[in-house]
Amino acid sequence: MAAAHKKSGKFTEIERKFDVDETAVTPSFDGLTSVAQVDALPVQTLDAVYYDTAGHDLARHRITLRRRTGGEDAGWHLKLPAGDNAPDARTEIRLPLDGAGDVPADLRDIVLAVVRDRPLNPVARIATTRHVRMLYAADGSALAEFCDDEVTAGAFPDGGPETPVGSWREWELELAEGCGDRARLDRLGQRLHDAGATPAGHGSKLARVLDAAAAGTEPADTPGPPPADPIHRAVAQQVAELITWDRAVRADAYDSVHQMRVTTRKLRSLLKESEESFGLTDDAWVLEELRQLASILGVARDAEVLAEKYQKTLDELPPDLIRGPVRERLVDGARKRYESGWRRSLAAMRTNRYFRLLDALEELVTAEPAAADTHAPAEHAPVTIDAAYKRVRKAARTAEAAAAAESPDRDEALHRIRKGAKRLRYTAAATGKSAVSDAAKTIQTLLGDHQDAVISRTHVAQQAAAAHAAGEDTFTYGVLYQLEEELSQRCRDQLDGALKSLRRSTTSGAWYSMTPPITLGAPSMSTLSLSQTSTVPSCGSTKTLPAFRSW
Repeated sequence: MAAAHKKSGKFTEIERKFDVDETAVTPSFDGLTSVAQVDALPVQTLDAVYYDTAGHDLARHRITLRRRTGGEDAGWHLKLPAGDNAPDARTEIRLPLDGAGDVPADLRDIVLAVVRDRPLNPVARIATTRHVRMLYAADGSALAEFCDDEVTAGAFPDGGPETPVGSWREWELELAEGCGDRARLDRLGQRLHDAGATPAGHGSKLARVLDAAAAGTEPADTPGPPPADPIHRAVAQQVAELITWDRAVRADAYDSVHQMRVTTRKLRSLLKESEESFGLTDDAWVLEELRQLASILGVARDAEVLAEKYQKTLDELPPDLIRGPVRERLVDGARKRYESGWRRSLAAMRTNRYFRLLDALEELVTAEPAAADTHAPAEHAPVTIDAAYKRVRKAARTAEAAAAAESPDRDEALHRIRKGAKRLRYTAAATGKSAVSDAAKTIQTLLGDHQDAVISRTHVAQQAAAAHAAGEDTFTYGVLYQLEEELSQRCRDQLDGALKSLRRSTTSGAWYSMTPPITLGAPSMSTLSLSQTSTVPSCGSTKTLPAFRSW
C-alpha cells in the first residue's frame, strides 16, 4: 500500500482499517509533533482480482491472494498473518504481473499446505479509487500512509460470472516500511476516530465482499470452538502449527525444519497416547505417515545440528589445534547434506500423499471424541500421566541394567528414556501438568544433547577415517571426538538427578534411585585407530530412512 513500492519482494505491512461514512471529511494531521509534512499524491485507480479455493481455504486462514493492476505496486500480492502477537501486521509477498494471468507457482507453493491440490480461482473483484497522503517526519523520513478509498466490489459465486456486491468508503492507515512504532499508529489512528471513523468491521476488503456475497445462503464451514477435551485441543493446536511451519520450511527460514519436525512428533505422540479417543490403532495409517514425515525432515535436521555444532566448536578451539581441512569436511559437508535433505523434504511436502495426511489430521480435529470404553484392555485405556510416567521409569530401569552389563545397547537404552520423557512431556503439557512437563523436558533436553553427541562421535570418527585415507592430519578429529565423549559423560552424570526431579513432580508411586550413575564406557579417541572404523562405538539407533520413492 505504501508509496514507492518495489515491484517484487517481501514486505511487512502494519496497518489499520476504518469504516467511514460517505460524508466524512478527510482528517487533518496538523498539530502532531511527529508529523512535519503531509503530501497529497496523485489519485490511483486500482483493480484487483482475488483468488481462493471453492471452500475459501485461504480466507479461513486469514490469507489473501490477489492480482492487482493500476497504482505503483501492480502485480501479484500474497498476504499472510505475521503472528498472533501482531494482529495488525501482515507479511506481504509480491511478484510482477505476467501475461498468463495464472497464479504464479512460487506463490501457490507458499500456501500449498492450505490449498493442497484444490484449484485456485477468482472469488472477488475489487475496484478502488484511492486518495493518498504521505506523512513525513522533520528529517524527511516517511512515517505513514493514509488512504481514503472509494470501493466497488463484485463476487464470483460458485465460479460463475461476476455479481455486484456493493460499494463503500473506508480509510486505511499504514506505517511506512521499517517504521514499527505502534504507539505512533495509535496516535494517528486517534485522529481518524476524531473525524468520525470507527474500527473496520472486517479484517480486509475481501472478507467484507465474501460475507456480503454469502448473505442469505448456507453458511460456509467455519472453525468451531476449540475442543473441550485437552488432548484434542492440543492436537488441534499442533495441526495449526504444522501448517504454519510448513510455510517457514518452504521459505528455508532458520530452524524451521527442526520446528516442523518437533510439531510432527508432538502430533504423533499425542495421538498415540490417546488412540482410543481418536478412533485409532497402533498401526493406524496417520501415525505411520507422521513417523515417515518426521524421518524425512530428520535428514535435514540432523545435518543442520552437526553443521552448527562443528562451526561453534571449531570457532572456540585455539587455532593451533585445527589441522587440515577439518571445516570443509565437517561444516561444509554437513551444510551440503542439509541442502539435500531440505530439498527432499520439499519434494515430500508437494505430494498428494502429504496433502491426504493434512486432510486426515484436520478430520481428526473436527471429529467428535470417541466415547471411552470402560471395558477396554489396559494398553488401550485413556491416557494418564501415571501411564506415561511408568514408561519412562521402565526405560530407565532398562538403561540401568544395560549400563551394569556394559551392553552395546546402552546408548539406545538412554535414547528410549528420552522418547518416553518426550511423550510424557507432551501429554503433561496438554493436560495442564506444567511441573511434570517441565521436568520431562529437562530429561528430553539432557538426553537430546547426549544423543547428538553420540551421533557426532560416530560421524567424527567416520570423517577421521576418510581424512586418514586421504593422507590428511587427523589430530583435530581426535580433539573433537574427545569433546563429544566428555559431553556425553556430563549428560549421563546429570541424568539421575533429572529423573529424581521428575519423580517429585508426579503423584505416581514408588521410584528407584539409579545408582551408581550410568556409564557407557565408550572408548576415547586416544585408543581408537582411525584407520579401522570397525572399532567405532555404535551410536545407538541410526536407522536408515525409507527411500524417498514412496513420497
